[in-house]
Amino acid sequence: MSTLALTIWIVTLVIVVVVIVPLALALLSRALRNARAIEGYLEDMLEAGVKIVGHTKAIPALDDTLATAAAMAPVATAIEEKTGIVAGMLAKRAEEDPS
Repeated sequence: MSTLALTIWIVTLVIVVVVIVPLALALLSRALRNARAIEGYLEDMLEAGVKIVGHTKAIPALDDTLATAAAMAPVATAIEEKTGIVAGMLAKRAEEDPS
């Protein structure tokens, strides 16, 4: 091997050891730090998701509530009619009563 080839080889190895390896280690360290941060964010998201599920557990019960409300509509109408009749009777009595 000639002196020029040996010099080029040594310079290349020095560049790899001094520049490329530290740069690769820095980039890998940065990627690992970001991956750990993402893992923390995912844990927070999971915790929030579990809480959301807990808060929305009662939504299926709304179907029962709506069905009950639909069944109560005719009863409410009948009550309203009867209280109207009673109100009319009381108004008539108030007009007839001279006291």
